[in-house]
Amino acid sequence: MMLELISRNILHRPIRTFITVVAVAVEVIMVLVVVGLTHGLVTDSAKRVEGIGADVMVQPPSASVFMAFSGAPMPIKLAGKLQELKHVRYVAPVLLQFSSSGRLDIVYGIDPQSFALVSGGFVFHEGHDLQNPDDILVDDWYAKARNLHAGNSMSILEHDFHVAGVVEHGKGARLFVQLKTLQELSGAQDKASVFFIKCDHPDDATAVTDEIQQMLPRYVVRSLKDYMSLMTSSNLPGLQIFINVMISLAVCIGFMVIFLSMYTTILERTREIGVLKSLGASKAYIVRVVLGETTLLCTVGAAVGAVASFVITHVLVHAFPTLVILIQPEWVFRAILIAIVGGLMGAAYPAWLASRRDPIESLAYE
Repeated sequence: MMLELISRNILHRPIRTFITVVAVAVEVIMVLVVVGLTHGLVTDSAKRVEGIGADVMVQPPSASVFMAFSGAPMPIKLAGKLQELKHVRYVAPVLLQFSSSGRLDIVYGIDPQSFALVSGGFVFHEGHDLQNPDDILVDDWYAKARNLHAGNSMSILEHDFHVAGVVEHGKGARLFVQLKTLQELSGAQDKASVFFIKCDHPDDATAVTDEIQQMLPRYVVRSLKDYMSLMTSSNLPGLQIFINVMISLAVCIGFMVIFLSMYTTILERTREIGVLKSLGASKAYIVRVVLGETTLLCTVGAAVGAVASFVITHVLVHAFPTLVILIQPEWVFRAILIAIVGGLMGAAYPAWLASRRDPIESLAYE
């Protein structure tokens, strides 16, 4: 009987029901897409650094775990000293430059020979390796997003480059230029942002890390395994705060919509509540009806939002091939739970208000 009553109440105001469901769905979409974007950003960055194939990385003092925020205060001559260490096979200096002109891009300035020795070399889809100062390599995802091919021209960092080749994605950045060229463009002569080190054997990474740390005590020295473990949203500056703020905003939206919907519903159904009470319905029964209606609305809205999140993700990734959005199953459950709990909180006061209605006054309500 209660389920039938709840169903009829929901269907009695279809427009209000639709708006409430949409609001809850938007709440779930906000949570899943925002969290998916942040997790995708972190995971994609970590995998691309891992794809370089180095065993150890050396960064300047106080360097961020997110290398896009790193500067270039390390003298490149350190590469020679690192090369002399025991169990060090190859050292590849890399200069990072952040470009925000038109879109956000990270450019790697590399020495093609040393970078190939550490990473195993690029897999080319088109064209050839860096040969001239104005050559640039783009990965296949970036090329697809910008419709670029070997032989095209592109402008970045206020400089015109010739696309020498299109390479397989997954080796650090999506854009690669000559190290000396990027040093000149960024005013970082004879500087590097990070040194990638290939050891004689992966098991030597710990010994090499300890030795470099003794030689350069102020520098940040990590094995790639340690780096991967640190690449989480909680370790990136401000990212976890951003996630929490967006989730809180989504909860506020759901809370306010459910509160308004249930409050106006209670006012409209004052006589109905009076009839139920006159027939012997208890306060607890009235509360269960209101909260049951809220739970059903939130569940339907959350399910719609979860499905819509995957659809939106597919559309965004298709429109922006370099975008990575990872919606994890655990966050689908969390988002649905957040929507339902937020909705029940919003319905708590209207439910209490309904249970306190005097049956005689309710029956006389116009």
